[in-house]
Amino acid sequence: MAPEQTPPETQRLDKWLWAARFFKTRQLAAEAINGGKVHLEGQRAKPGKTVHPGSRLEITKGHLTWAVTVSAIPRQRRPASEAVHCYAETPASRERRERQQEQQRLERLANPTPAAGKPTKRDRRMIHRFTGKG
Repeated sequence: MAPEQTPPETQRLDKWLWAARFFKTRQLAAEAINGGKVHLEGQRAKPGKTVHPGSRLEITKGHLTWAVTVSAIPRQRRPASEAVHCYAETPASRERRERQQEQQRLERLANPTPAAGKPTKRDRRMIHRFTGKG
């Protein structure tokens, strides 16, 4: 029988961010950390800095910001439904992030982007009528 493995007590910051599914790859996590987008205990950190349960993180990705407390150290990357158990987001952070997402959604609705690509047959007919070429 194989000995039962206990979960680690600490883990590298970049590996934890990847396992908790904040970033798609460890390289992206490391770049975000080096770029000052991740703060550990209110301080800038390096990718190799260790995190443990109880560590406080501030993660900025695009326009969104998370303020989380590490609650578990995963041994490996698991599905997103299980990864959310690795951290606890503060209620203020969740409310702020949801407000930001709603604001972005409203801005997209107010300023739709024009359709890109080749005009359809209907569009071409309208263009020809407008320019007098048809």
